[in-house]
Amino acid sequence: MSDKTISRVLENTLAGLSEIRESFIPTLQLEEAGWVESVGNGIARVKGLPGTGFEELLKFPDDLYGIAFNLEEEEIGVVLLGDYWHLRTGDPVERTGRVVEAPVGESLLGRVIDPLGNPLDDKGPVHYSKTKPIEETAPSIMDRAPVNFPLQTGIKVIDAIVPIGRGQRELILGDRQTGKTAIAIDAILNQKDQQVLCIYCSIGQRASSVAKVNADLLSRGAMDYTVMVVSEGNAPAGLNYIAPYAATAMAEYFMHQGRDVLIVYDDLTQHARSYRELSLLLRRPPGREAFPGDIFYLHSRLLERATHLSDELGGGSLTALPIVETEAQNIAAYIPTNLISITDGQIYLSPTQFELGILPAIDIGKSVSRVGDKAQLPIYQTATAGLKLNHSQFVELENFARFGTRLDSRTQKVLDHGQRIREVLKQSNLAPIPVTEQILTLLALKQGLLDAIPLEQIAAAERTLATTAGQLTKSELEAIRGDQVPDDRLIAPLIQHCEAALAEFKP
Repeated sequence: MSDKTISRVLENTLAGLSEIRESFIPTLQLEEAGWVESVGNGIARVKGLPGTGFEELLKFPDDLYGIAFNLEEEEIGVVLLGDYWHLRTGDPVERTGRVVEAPVGESLLGRVIDPLGNPLDDKGPVHYSKTKPIEETAPSIMDRAPVNFPLQTGIKVIDAIVPIGRGQRELILGDRQTGKTAIAIDAILNQKDQQVLCIYCSIGQRASSVAKVNADLLSRGAMDYTVMVVSEGNAPAGLNYIAPYAATAMAEYFMHQGRDVLIVYDDLTQHARSYRELSLLLRRPPGREAFPGDIFYLHSRLLERATHLSDELGGGSLTALPIVETEAQNIAAYIPTNLISITDGQIYLSPTQFELGILPAIDIGKSVSRVGDKAQLPIYQTATAGLKLNHSQFVELENFARFGTRLDSRTQKVLDHGQRIREVLKQSNLAPIPVTEQILTLLALKQGLLDAIPLEQIAAAERTLATTAGQLTKSELEAIRGDQVPDDRLIAPLIQHCEAALAEFKP
C-alpha cells in the first residue's frame, strides 16, 4: 500500500472520529443502587433503592429473590425466598419493578412444585407460558353468584349433615393427629370424574407427610387433576408465607376459565406462625399471642378469593378447605376463632372420638355448614330428615345410660337407633362413597331397616346396599341426582330395594 493511500485512510478515519465526537451529547442515566446491610434468619436489611414499592420483588446475587416487606426511612426489610447462606454484607441488590408471580396453566396438573414454580418431583422442569400475581383483589359482591351446587366429598357424615357447596369455604379444625388431612385427601379423591380440579397446598409440613399424600394421590389416579404446591418444613419462612397465595393464584386461573376448583390449605396454623416469625424479625409490634395486628387480614384476604363467580364471568368456582390445628381442643384460641369467623362453617374433629375408633372423628354437634341444604342434592333432605336431632338425643341418652340406670323401651329404642347411626357414619380412610350408595344407606337407616341388624353386621349390610346401588335403573338414578325434591312415588322403589337387600340380615 502506498504512502498516499495510507495517508488518505488516516485522514478519513480521523475525520469520522471528529464528526462522531462533535455529534455526541453526554447524558446522565440514573440507576438506583442497593446493597445488603445485614442478613440472617431469612431476613435481609437493604440500604439504598429509595424508589422501592411495598412487596416489590428484589433481586440478590445468584438469582435469589426477596419481598420488600418493611419500607423504612433508612433501610428496607426484605423477606428472602430461598437459600441465603451465600449472601454477604455489601452484596448488590436490584429492583425488578414487579411483584411475586406464580406460574399458571394446564401444564402444572400432575406436578409437585414449590410456590415459585420450581419442581420438587422427578419429572424435570415445569413448562409454563403464563404467570399471575400471587395477590389479587377478591371478587366483588356483584361478581359472585349464590353457592347452590354441591361439592360431594364422598364422606357420608359430611355430605349428609355438613354439606359443602362449590364456592364455599369450610374450615377443618382439630388437634394434631385426628384425621384433618385425611378428610381433605378423601375430598380430592372423590372429585375424580366430577370435572373438579384440585390444588393441595402444604405449608410447613414434614417431608414424609407430604410424600405420603403424594403417594396416596398417585396410586388412585388423583394427580391427573391435582397440583401439589409444597413449602417444606425446613423451607424459609418467606416461602411458607407466600405458599397459600401462590396456590390460590393457580386455582383462580382455572376458575376464571369457568371451571370448578377445590383448594386445600394444610395448614393455616403453620402459615400464621411463619408470618408471626417474619413480623417479629422485622420488629413489627406484636399483639395477642405475639401475632401481629393484621393477622386477621392475612387470612381474610386469602379466603375471600374463594367464591362462585356469576354467569357473566364464566360461572367458575373456587372451594376452599382450610385446615387449622387446635391445642388441647381449644377452639377459642386466636387463630381458630379468626378462621371460624371468616369461613362459611367448620368441621371439628374430636380426639375423644378418634381414640374410640369412631372415624372420621367428626363431632357432629360442633360442626356446621352455613350454606346448609342449599348446596345439597334435594334427596338428601328426605334421606337425612331428623338425622342430626336423633344423633344428638342418642349422645345425651348414652351419657345418661352410663350410670347403669334402668331404661324404658322407648329410651332403649333411641339408644339402639343411635348406635346404628354412629356405625353407619363410620367410614374407612381413602374410600370415598358414591352418592347412590350413600342415599340407599341413609334411607335404610331413616326407615329403621338397620335397627334389627346386629352392630357387627352393619358393615356387611352396607356392602350389600352398595351392590344394590350399582343395579339401580336409569330413572332411579335420575331421582337420586335430580335437582327436585323427590316425592313418595320416587322414594318408594328405593326403599323397596333396601328392604330386599337387607332381608338376609334379619334375625
